[in-house]
Amino acid sequence: MKTYACLPALLIAFSAFAQNAPDVVSIEKLLPDLPAGINSATCPAPKLDWVQRVKNTNERARKEAAGIQIVFDGDSITDFWQTKGKAVWTERYGKLGAFDFAISGDRTENVLWRLHAGQLDGLKPKLVVLMIGTNNLSTNTADQITEGVTTIVGEYRKLCPDAVILLQAIFPRGASPSNPVRDEIKSINAHIAKLQDGKKILYLDFGDKFLAADGTLSREIMPDFLHPSAKGYEIWADAIQPVIDTYFPAKP
Repeated sequence: MKTYACLPALLIAFSAFAQNAPDVVSIEKLLPDLPAGINSATCPAPKLDWVQRVKNTNERARKEAAGIQIVFDGDSITDFWQTKGKAVWTERYGKLGAFDFAISGDRTENVLWRLHAGQLDGLKPKLVVLMIGTNNLSTNTADQITEGVTTIVGEYRKLCPDAVILLQAIFPRGASPSNPVRDEIKSINAHIAKLQDGKKILYLDFGDKFLAADGTLSREIMPDFLHPSAKGYEIWADAIQPVIDTYFPAKP
């Protein structure tokens, strides 16, 4: 039946990616065109909006490649620089050639997928601002998450050998300091801190700047006890500003 004619193409595309995951893969191969005459509304297909977003973002990055000096990457916390943190982003990084690749909901494996799919093609950033791992907490151990972050840092070093990586500690989450996830995050941060070499890999843990004196998180800073508010993004920007200034000194 014509209704199912496109399904083999989709399955073949995803199978090809699974077999060649360690190599750079063309996003276009994962988004095959429907055969002529096929009604897309009747064609069984997985939800490809995430893949489509990666494709669109990569295309935009290639167009802006010459001007991209700072790469931000991670999950929704970094992605929301473009919404809740937009005013701060524009003020601090708008003229510095900053580009945000982060996608809401992403885990370490998703960032690796994006890197393998050509995210950095043609880019030569001076600085990479990275934070990832909080979304893995629901299914992975601290050791597994540490390995995931370590692998990502290794990939960035391979793909951007001239860039400095600013690896940020995973932010605290949960309203109370007694929340068990806090200890897991501390364990991961203690391990990934060892990746810093003071030259090409820097590490910053400024999570305490979001906390009250008693260790609690307020809704004013993180309304859902996970994602920063506009004020939270100001705190974040202030925390990394010394690093930004080191590599992008203000012009007299």
